[in-house]
Amino acid sequence: MSPSASVTFVGNATTLLRLGAFTLLTDPAFGAAGSRVHLGYGAWTRRLRDPALSYDQLPRPDAVLLSHLHGDHFDRAARRVLPPDLPIVTTPQAGRRLRRRRFEAARGLPTWDAEQWQRDGEQLRVTALPGRHGPGLVDRLLPDVMGSLIEWSVDGQTMLRLYVTGDTLYRPFLGEIRERCGEIDAMLIHLGGTRLLGLLLTMDARQGADLTGLIRPRLTLPIHYDDYRVMKSPLSDYLTACRDRSLDGVRPLGRGETVTLVPSIAG
Repeated sequence: MSPSASVTFVGNATTLLRLGAFTLLTDPAFGAAGSRVHLGYGAWTRRLRDPALSYDQLPRPDAVLLSHLHGDHFDRAARRVLPPDLPIVTTPQAGRRLRRRRFEAARGLPTWDAEQWQRDGEQLRVTALPGRHGPGLVDRLLPDVMGSLIEWSVDGQTMLRLYVTGDTLYRPFLGEIRERCGEIDAMLIHLGGTRLLGLLLTMDARQGADLTGLIRPRLTLPIHYDDYRVMKSPLSDYLTACRDRSLDGVRPLGRGETVTLVPSIAG
């Protein structure tokens, strides 16, 4: 029997990835509905929905994958419960800040650099991908953000290529991801149409459909769309935009739901 791969949606951008012998936690935020998170420059937002699971209800991950250091992706509740020796793969900017905050195993990856682990004939490789959090010069005022390509292989055979977009806006240069990485089996796409002071900071329905058509993954799982007040673009608009463009393989993912990620090569 082939090793299994799955994703469990906890809430916002927090997911648990179980890829054969490896377990990854993405963008940990465990604050309850009603809690506030800081977005920088005096901006705050309030959480509207409880996470489906607490950290204590999850298996201990081998590592955390953090797209960037914003309060809705790494909140105070997560800082309290995550062990300080837990590896965190993130941007170089976030890695430096986390190491100053007691998380000494944080590792910053420049774009296109990779971190990998080996265990019992299996390999997990995480490559940092490009992303852009804000429009124009505004992007320089926001935390650096990265997407991630997660490649899981068994006995030298690639079983799964998973793209986690992070909080990027759609930009044509993201087409380089498919050019350099090849076919993408599954994509966790961060949506929500987040707006601050009228500025779009995460993909709305149109941009999300643009990226889905650009990357053309076999399976697209939308996340990060309605947990916080700053998110203005509902999931239903994205689903409609994908249907209008005849984009296949888009599947809503309920909080607390676990979905099997079909390997690209069944061994």
